[in-house]
Amino acid sequence: MNMRVFIVAGLLVHCVFLISIFDIYFTSPLVHGMTPHQTPLPPPAQRLVLLVADGLRADSLYELDGNGTSNAPYLRNILVSKGSWGVSHTRVPTESRPGHVALIAGFYEDVSAVARGWKENPVEFDSLFNESKYTWSWGSPDILPMFAKGATGDHVYINCYKAEREDFAAEDATVLDTWVFDHVKDFFNLARNNETLFSKLHEPKIVFFLHLLGIDTNGHAHRPHSREYKNNIRTVDEGIKEIVSVMEDFYGNDGNTAFILTSDHGMTDWGTHGAGHPSETLTPLIAWGAGIKYPQRVDSQQFEDDFLKDWKLESLKRQDVNQADIAPLMASLIGVPLPLNSVGVLPLEYLNTSDLFKAESMFTNAVQLLEQFKVKMAQKKKTTLPFLFSPFKSLSDSEQIDILRKARTYIQHEKYKEAVSLCKKLIGLALEGLSYYHTYDRLFLGVSVAMGFMGWTLYVILIIIKAHTGLTRNITINKVSGRLFQYTFLAVGVLIAIFLVIQSLPWTYYIYCLLPVPIWYAVLKEYPVIQELITFLLNFQRTRFVGFLLVYALGIEILVFSFFYRAALSFGLIAFSAWPLVARLWTKAKTIVLSWILSCLLLAVFPLMPVVGREANLSLVTAAGLLTLLVASSYLVVCLWKSKKNYMHQKDLKIFLFQLLNLVLSAYVVNSTHRSLRSKQGLPVINQIISWTTLASSLIVPLLSPTFLFLRLLSILLSLMSTYLLLSTGYEALFPLALASLMFVWINVEQEAAQLHGVSLKLKLAVLSFSNTTDITQFRQLHVDDIRRSFFFLFFIVAAFFGTGNIASVNSFDPTSVYCFLTVFSPFLMGGLLLWKVAIPFVLVSCAFEAVQVTTQLSSKRLFLIVLVISDIMALHFFFLVKDYGSWLDIGTSISHYVLVMSFTIFLMLLREVAQLLTTKRLSLWEETKHHLF
Repeated sequence: MNMRVFIVAGLLVHCVFLISIFDIYFTSPLVHGMTPHQTPLPPPAQRLVLLVADGLRADSLYELDGNGTSNAPYLRNILVSKGSWGVSHTRVPTESRPGHVALIAGFYEDVSAVARGWKENPVEFDSLFNESKYTWSWGSPDILPMFAKGATGDHVYINCYKAEREDFAAEDATVLDTWVFDHVKDFFNLARNNETLFSKLHEPKIVFFLHLLGIDTNGHAHRPHSREYKNNIRTVDEGIKEIVSVMEDFYGNDGNTAFILTSDHGMTDWGTHGAGHPSETLTPLIAWGAGIKYPQRVDSQQFEDDFLKDWKLESLKRQDVNQADIAPLMASLIGVPLPLNSVGVLPLEYLNTSDLFKAESMFTNAVQLLEQFKVKMAQKKKTTLPFLFSPFKSLSDSEQIDILRKARTYIQHEKYKEAVSLCKKLIGLALEGLSYYHTYDRLFLGVSVAMGFMGWTLYVILIIIKAHTGLTRNITINKVSGRLFQYTFLAVGVLIAIFLVIQSLPWTYYIYCLLPVPIWYAVLKEYPVIQELITFLLNFQRTRFVGFLLVYALGIEILVFSFFYRAALSFGLIAFSAWPLVARLWTKAKTIVLSWILSCLLLAVFPLMPVVGREANLSLVTAAGLLTLLVASSYLVVCLWKSKKNYMHQKDLKIFLFQLLNLVLSAYVVNSTHRSLRSKQGLPVINQIISWTTLASSLIVPLLSPTFLFLRLLSILLSLMSTYLLLSTGYEALFPLALASLMFVWINVEQEAAQLHGVSLKLKLAVLSFSNTTDITQFRQLHVDDIRRSFFFLFFIVAAFFGTGNIASVNSFDPTSVYCFLTVFSPFLMGGLLLWKVAIPFVLVSCAFEAVQVTTQLSSKRLFLIVLVISDIMALHFFFLVKDYGSWLDIGTSISHYVLVMSFTIFLMLLREVAQLLTTKRLSLWEETKHHLF
């Protein structure tokens, strides 16, 4: 098969495998067709004020400073004397949109929202705002519009400031919150002279929503323990005090207003969010006003954490909730129907109402969740053959009727506690049932995808053996091409398609279920190759075979383990450092081996260091730039001094001098930008222009340099390093240099190893060129040692990713790293810059791998196929490690690992083309371009 056709086919197959995980684990939990349900009793409040302090940590609000003073004295007084309080537990991902959806709509967002930057509605859903009579909201344009768009009618009003105000480099981000408070006060002043508005404001079932983004912005820019973050909390506290006073004055202190203060997510100590650290998932909840219990004094209370003591709140009852539970609480307070898709459970401990109201509210909550369960079950039953349908046995129709009848009887006989207990039981069963039907097809789809995965991996192995080894040279490949064989697979495909059509399943199911058919057909067509492989393995020396198997299995397990513990990479690199000694290379090339050992040990330090973003240290960024400048200048001087063939022209030297100058300029821009931001002067325009120009030219300038092996690699390093410096804030700036040093030594070591095994001739590296025309017949067959080379490459790729970070650091990246390019919040642009920063070490490793293939005289296609097999084995490993039980953090992490390793595989296919372009092509500005077949 042509390599480009194979890559396209491989990309399509792996894209299917990657997308499948979203159909298996990330389908929307929402169902439609339910009818609204609300408590049939007068509510305790006529209106609700929801205050969401974006990015506010629970400890930042509740803790006292060294003098015993709170950051929010007004709110502290509320929870001590007027209201109830607790901790709201959020779920991963701890981002603004999922948090607000959980608060206002009562369900946990599915991942499809990330494709729209957590802003737009990927699916329609009901919300508290939609169920209200009127909702007025003020705040960020990233949050407010999504609830207005999903509302029926025109009763949800939004007032947003311009997106440009969300600037991390702003002199004072508290203006985002003072803008909200000022506009709310102006709104009520205006209402006094506007009869229509005045009348609407005195209607029941209305909501006021204040989204306060300043705390989150200051947390990103200055960290949660900074003076700016704490001052912003004080500003919010004072603003809330003023708003409460204005509203009570407007309504004549009628006592019909309920207030709820909470947050969508917290924030780590280093100013990020998105993952599942307690500082991100623990948010405050303070409720007071109409229908809310007053503070309850207790002698003791037990929680897994020790926060009560730290917060000096041991004597006040703490009532924790899940974030989605706040939606039914707010709906019950003002007497509107529960959001149709809410999975929240009403926290009765917050209500200061009659026992009858509590029981009726709980009954309504149970009926609302039961109706979702019924709709979900009906949908699944409709798309499943009757004899294959397996209902959720714990909640049969008779069980539903029995529980509802008993609960209603208890309420009628004023046995409210018993009624509440039964309703909680029904709610628990309904939630279990919803999860059961939501994951109903998971096993079926998982088996289909796994079959395709294993078939594809086996097919690639057969391609390698058949085309790139001498194993099949003495046999005649008689492909099984009989009509019976073809018709058998055709019949299997038709039967699967009929099975899917009858059940009216989604079109993506056809891809997952039918894809294994042609893959396994292609595998079994190569039956003679399979037979020859089995014969070879049976005749192979068993001890040696088992040894090889154990070594490579251990290597793959280390790679898998590194996804959980970065330190595993350090262990692997230490083991790598000893490899030349085991391979007997020490006696042949002492200097190179010693350099290899030192380079491996140097790189092994990085996975042991803290994740990037926690501590900024611009001195290390500057040091990285100077070190790169020193190393590159030294190498160029040596090249000019030693070169007798004068293979570097003066014009080529100018390119390198330009890159060295650009490197110095990048180091200056980083320091200048952060110095300007610290002095609250914003991002200098000239710095921004230089940064974007450097980024745009990073893949163009190397194409102007000579294609000699190390000169081209040096040019690539200098260009990419300039961009990397602009995206760095600490020790990670040193990582590409350490990685490139190891890659430089790796190229030399691999040439020595290839010569030792007699698989290639020793050529002078200094004069080797990427663009030399190489006859395809000169490419050798695969050797056992090539499996080790491919494994090294994949290990270095994984090390390039986890060397300075982990899954969480990607989910919750530090926006400080993109401040040289932009400071106004833009999730896609910032995310794109982050991904390029992650990709730069990948490009360095891939270009070095191209050089290894040149020095060992091996076709890049052959080594790449081995890499593909190893990465697919890893991906299959993670596919079976994906789980749908345990904590949400565990579930999310297991899925993230699979998505990441699949992305690696797809990315490697694309990266191979990028690396070949960067190493082999040259722009002909002043000389003819040289080409080579590779």
